[in-house]
Amino acid sequence: MQLEKKDLLYKGKAKSVYETENPDYLILHFRDDTSAFNGERIEQLGRKGQVNNRFNAFIMQKLDEAGIETHFEKQLSDDEVLVKRLEMIPVECVVRNFAAGSLVRRLGLEEGQPLTPPTYELFFKDDALGDPMVNESLSVALGWATPEQLAKMKELTFKVNDVLKQLFDEGGLMLVDFKLEFGVFQDRIVLGDEFSPDGCRIWDKETKKKLDKDRFRQSLGDVIESYEEVAQRIGVPLN
Repeated sequence: MQLEKKDLLYKGKAKSVYETENPDYLILHFRDDTSAFNGERIEQLGRKGQVNNRFNAFIMQKLDEAGIETHFEKQLSDDEVLVKRLEMIPVECVVRNFAAGSLVRRLGLEEGQPLTPPTYELFFKDDALGDPMVNESLSVALGWATPEQLAKMKELTFKVNDVLKQLFDEGGLMLVDFKLEFGVFQDRIVLGDEFSPDGCRIWDKETKKKLDKDRFRQSLGDVIESYEEVAQRIGVPLN
């Protein structure tokens, strides 16, 4: 499928979305922009768009092989990808295998504490409100999703966790937590998010070294180098 990039539809914190001549498909451009704290801090990091695009394409293919439908269609270039156009559900699904980030701050847990079984949380996607935590009842009452859609999102999120925990473990890595977004395509719930070190936490299994966007949030340095290390350890082709 060869589609031409048309008008800019939306510019997010790290990606730009373009329309195509086919109303069912969009082109995503992965930029080098890196943001934290709901866009309060933004910097450009060389190679980031390319690394995340290739990383995401590799993960989407792994999920497809596991029977998980995603919006990913094909990689178009170093920093662009063709995706299905979804009607997005404004709820983020978060799985935590180990305690980190806001969970540690909220509950006073020790960072890295195993969570058995993994926890599952919902957040309303709204930067202005700080992406507040919500529940299924609110999501249904406010018309964001149906109970059936929410159940499918939960099922798919845990399936993604099962697939990717094993993939990262084989690379000597811990998948600490991650967030996913979903949308509707032809009446089906479809994963409509990227998966890269921008949207998850990944640590070295032995040293607990952080290899994700926390390196940017916490000014630890070597952000893209860490992304590339993760990519190499799980077999992502970066060239």
